[in-house]
Amino acid sequence: MLSAGVIQTSIEDLKSITKVGLVVVSESGAIMADTSGKIQIDEGRIEEFIASPADSQAVAGHLYLKIFDEDEVAYVLVCEDSNEDYTIAKIAVSQIQNLIIAYKERFDKNNFFQNLILDNLLLVDIYNRAKKLHIDIDVSRVVCLVETRYDKDNGALEMLKSLFSSQVGDFVTAVDEKSIIIIKRMEKDQSYQSVEEVCRTIVDMINAEAMIKVKVAYGNIVNELKDVSKSYKEAKMALDVGKIFYADKDVISYGTLGIGRLIYQLPVSLCQMFIEEIFGQKMPDNLDEETISTINAFLENNLNVSETARKLFVHRNTLLYRLEKLQKSSGLDIRVFDDALTLKIALMVVSYLKYLENMEY
Repeated sequence: MLSAGVIQTSIEDLKSITKVGLVVVSESGAIMADTSGKIQIDEGRIEEFIASPADSQAVAGHLYLKIFDEDEVAYVLVCEDSNEDYTIAKIAVSQIQNLIIAYKERFDKNNFFQNLILDNLLLVDIYNRAKKLHIDIDVSRVVCLVETRYDKDNGALEMLKSLFSSQVGDFVTAVDEKSIIIIKRMEKDQSYQSVEEVCRTIVDMINAEAMIKVKVAYGNIVNELKDVSKSYKEAKMALDVGKIFYADKDVISYGTLGIGRLIYQLPVSLCQMFIEEIFGQKMPDNLDEETISTINAFLENNLNVSETARKLFVHRNTLLYRLEKLQKSSGLDIRVFDDALTLKIALMVVSYLKYLENMEY
């Protein structure tokens, strides 16, 4: 149902052009909008008019017209009874009825896309409702998931709605108190690089204008409407995996999750068994800060001893001493590729287990 403010604005615009005052009344006789100031509303007459079969009627010196929402009377428009006013009143009725249709379609689209991404629609319902709502079926789309730091952050939602227009096929909706979904229509010449740029723009714009820190994740591009839910699930996984393994990134793509996605999908018991087999009782999270920073730097510099020593501002022999110390404690020589890979995976598994442990509290 339209708000009183929307109806008031609509008939005020009409009065500024025609100089004719109008009153819009609800079924119960409550005044929703008034630009006349002199028309007196009789609730009994409103009820009688609504019950009558006529769409318009002259009653007690005023002209009454019904405003329909599909086949039901939604409002009654009242104006002065004259031939000139009748034409203007019919224009007002048409305008408000079109507003009702537009607002209902907007609400229905919101409901449709929310049910679509949550897999609450049958395949036949997807195509039937999409046709009714004038939503293209065979166009490429990608789902971007924006997570704000704070609950109920309406500023970010409104900003995104202004950035992405439904006129070009984009759609923005809130999934929960922290997450906002953008279903972005993709043109034929757009690629994942275009999606990355869009997501980077979102982060920069919200951070600069609303002073809100957000994370954005996106799934794979899909070519059919029914697959939008798949892209949403991928974006959601990318967001979750990004928090665990790529906490420093503001934009995370499902297609670049790599081994982090594999670890995220492993059973917890298997992860724990893997860690115990490699480290025994000495878990990697018990390693001192110096050892952890050394491991990370060595892996980031592709197992290059000289480059790692330079980045850590230590002597080459000091670095070799640390690596040998790590080898004695863990049994892994990360100068060897296989051992380095094992340790890299182990550290990621530990991050995953710690994340799960924190989620329980």
